[in-house]
Amino acid sequence: MDIVGFLAPWVLVGLGVVFVAFSGGPGAAREAYLTGGRKVFTFFIVAIYLGIGIAVPAVVIASRGDREGNSATLSQEKIRNAHGDIRKGKMLFAESCAACHNLDAVNARGVTGPDLDKIGKVTPPRVQSAIKIGGTGQNRMPSNLLQGANAKAVADFVAAVAGK
Repeated sequence: MDIVGFLAPWVLVGLGVVFVAFSGGPGAAREAYLTGGRKVFTFFIVAIYLGIGIAVPAVVIASRGDREGNSATLSQEKIRNAHGDIRKGKMLFAESCAACHNLDAVNARGVTGPDLDKIGKVTPPRVQSAIKIGGTGQNRMPSNLLQGANAKAVADFVAAVAGK
C-alpha cells in the first residue's frame, strides 16, 4: 500500500505531461482543457482515471488476505496455543515491562528498552536471564524485576509471541 501511495502522485504527474504533450504544448493544453478539446482524448483520460481508480484499489484489496499479526484473533490464538502460564505472563508484562519495551502482541510501545520483536531469537531461558541480570547487565534495566514463577511466566509469554 505504501508503494501505491508513493507512485499515485507520480502517475498523475505523468498523465498531466501526456495531456500537455498530446495537446500541442502548454498553451494548447490550456485551451484544450478550457474548451473541452478533442472528445477522444477526453474519453481516454477518463478511462485512465477510472482504470487506475478501480484497478489499484482492487489489487490492494485482493492481495490483503489474512496475514499473521493482521488481526487480534491471530494474536489471541498464539497466546492460547503457547505453553506455560501465558495469561499471567501477559498481565505481568503489561504491568512491569510494557512501559520500556516494544512488543506487538500486547501493543506495548516502550521508549527506553529494546524492541522485543526485533532482537532475534527469543527463548524463555534468554528472557529469564535478562530479567535476572537486568537486560544485558549494563544497569539499563533493574535486575530481578520479577522473580520465580512470575519471571518464568513473563519469559514464556515473551518467547511465545516476540517477533511473530
